[in-house]
Amino acid sequence: MKEILDAIQSQDSTAADFAALSIPESYRAVTVHKDEAEMFAGVAGRDKDPRKSLHVDDVPVPELGPGEALVAVMASSVNYNSVWTSIFEPVSTFGFLERYGKLSDLSKRHDLPYHVIGSDLAGVVLRTGPGVNAWQPGDEVVAHCLSVELESSDGHNDTMLDPEQRIWGFETNFGGLAEIALVKSNQLMPKPDHLSWEEAAAPGLVNSTAYRQLVSRNGAGMKQGDNVLIWGASGGLGSYATQFALAGGANPICVVSSDQKADICRRMGATAIIDRNAEDYRFWKDEHHQDPREWKRFGKRIRELTGGEDVDIVFEHPGRETFGASVYVTRKGGTIVTCASTSGYNHEYDNRYLWMSLKKIVGSHFANYREAWEANRLVAKGKIHPTLSKVYSLEDTGQAAYDVHRNLHQGKVGVLALAPREGLGVRDQELREKHIDAINLFRDTSAEQTSPSSRNV
Repeated sequence: MKEILDAIQSQDSTAADFAALSIPESYRAVTVHKDEAEMFAGVAGRDKDPRKSLHVDDVPVPELGPGEALVAVMASSVNYNSVWTSIFEPVSTFGFLERYGKLSDLSKRHDLPYHVIGSDLAGVVLRTGPGVNAWQPGDEVVAHCLSVELESSDGHNDTMLDPEQRIWGFETNFGGLAEIALVKSNQLMPKPDHLSWEEAAAPGLVNSTAYRQLVSRNGAGMKQGDNVLIWGASGGLGSYATQFALAGGANPICVVSSDQKADICRRMGATAIIDRNAEDYRFWKDEHHQDPREWKRFGKRIRELTGGEDVDIVFEHPGRETFGASVYVTRKGGTIVTCASTSGYNHEYDNRYLWMSLKKIVGSHFANYREAWEANRLVAKGKIHPTLSKVYSLEDTGQAAYDVHRNLHQGKVGVLALAPREGLGVRDQELREKHIDAINLFRDTSAEQTSPSSRNV
């Protein structure tokens, strides 16, 4: 791996130099083990500890197939699917790998007793398989996490509809939380030149997800002037939705859970902010019954912030805890677009407020290649910025996943793979300096919260 890292860090390395590098037989990777899939049996979900289930192992480099690329991973990041994998919820990911392994002789590679996880990366192409023409060794890239086969006609209008659509590093093996990753070549996109490796690795999954969910015609189709209610507006997903709303001329109504998170939204440029804990919204009376009076109180608060208007779009991802309120507060003819259910999958809402007011519920899942490319292009142009707050070593990925699981983080948390330290990989210093405050926003906020003065408050 030293020769690979030396070539990446050299200013003089050519494509031929990278093509001539020897590929090692093994590499370090963050894994879960199939024989530990029941290790948390009987433990409540919130009490399951990723630090116990995530390992850093030496694993063999996988065979390179047609249309694929091996990438030297400089940095990656932790997403909520990394947490799900680590706690084996809602199901063990080894079921995904077993099903994928039955598809073809080539896909059998993925059905292993270990799962290399991770759905983001920034790095350098090492090898490409037969049929790859757009990328060559030495290209600096980021990867989106959509893996498709495209043998069915269903996926050729929107690749997210491919029957064999999977999320790389979650429903496939050889993910990005590793020194080397195996991807399909149509997952690759150019690395933004003004960002470091860890900054470039942070947006991938969440940025593309937010783009499709909020901006794309496959999602809510946001337009200028729309009022957009964003749950968890300072979080890994919501922070990108907030940026898209602001950049697109919409009015984000940011829902957060603390004054610190409210301050992050203000510093991003949002003005309409609801601290749901400070205002003590309780949408459920008990485990089985919601409280419509709280929906109405919430709706009244939104109208106070919008000049009397209801929201055009609700950016939903908490799920069960908030969905009834989301349906209620949406304006007549408006859209609730959902991409996750982090508080529970069984959503409940009063259907009268949906059908009689002609509202729409739209399901949204990750993004197709074009949507991911457009989302990455906006990052490369400095229109959307990474929300990286903290960076861990590969060995500390368990702690990173624990922090995400327990909501102890802001924005995204990164993981260094081959990169020996933070701050490397920047190629366009001029563009970086122009946007340095926005790039460091979540870093600065995180530092303030852990500084001696902030701990004394």
